[in-house]
Amino acid sequence: MRKLADTNEKIAKAVVKGYKTVEETVVGGYKSVEGAVVGGYRKIEDGFVDRFLAKEGETVDAAKARITGTK
Repeated sequence: MRKLADTNEKIAKAVVKGYKTVEETVVGGYKSVEGAVVGGYRKIEDGFVDRFLAKEGETVDAAKARITGTK
């Protein structure tokens, strides 16, 4: 009977290890996609602010702060 319990415990550990590997892969992939999307959005946003909203000689960060009312 003990042999069966030991075998079940080994199987359970292997399954948990497999799930953790899948979880880390999925989360890592999501973070990679998220970073790329957010980075792309920020480039577009900065380009828009620089081209259409920034005053002469004003930096993008200064224009964003002026528009949002933050410093």
